[in-house]
Amino acid sequence: MNTLSYKTRSVKKEEVNRQWFVIDADGQVMGRMCTRIATVLRGKHHPEYTPHVDTGDNVIVINAAKVRFTGNKENAKTYQTYSGYPGGQKELTAAQIRERRPERLVELAVKGMLPKNKLGNAMFKKLFVYAGAEHPHAAQQPKPLV
Repeated sequence: MNTLSYKTRSVKKEEVNRQWFVIDADGQVMGRMCTRIATVLRGKHHPEYTPHVDTGDNVIVINAAKVRFTGNKENAKTYQTYSGYPGGQKELTAAQIRERRPERLVELAVKGMLPKNKLGNAMFKKLFVYAGAEHPHAAQQPKPLV
């Protein structure tokens, strides 16, 4: 009789070993870069990925102001916000958001790719986006995300 055990092993949150990654958004295509970031935040790049546990790593994005859109998305893509009051719906293009808060473009794209629950909120808190090339996380010794 074979005594091998083929049970699926679920990782507990105490067993997760988080790493820090940095990605330079300069000249990268928005959607392709953000899907890679969302995968790392969820932990799907680890062999011990567990869907109901936050097994993801921390991600730092620098040069978010220099991210690239393909086609005419810079002017055609719109983002809607609604304050909850009558007349409180606003619609901004990607170019307008880039002028005001360029890091918000990456945040919105990644947030939409994560689960819409408490676990997704916990994953999103591990994302740090900066418009310029400097970031205050040098002490964590982040590795470049390939």
